[in-house]
Amino acid sequence: MKKGLHPEQYRLVVFKDMSNGTSFLTRSAAQTKETVKWEDGNEYPLVKMEISNTSHPFFTGQKMLVDTAGRIDKFNKKYAKK
Repeated sequence: MKKGLHPEQYRLVVFKDMSNGTSFLTRSAAQTKETVKWEDGNEYPLVKMEISNTSHPFFTGQKMLVDTAGRIDKFNKKYAKK
């Protein structure tokens, strides 16, 4: 591989799907200030995600409601008058 293409701070990171609570450990260069204790007893940086392959309807084959910022309530308030 060519030198200088990949980031130097590549390390193990825990990604957590906030819609269903599943987590997985993988290598990443994503920057984060939070950490979490993993199943092996070690502490790793934590990256929180709104949706992942464990909650996305395309991958699960199920329709799942993910309302992360009150978008449905905002929509209902906006169009309730009409």
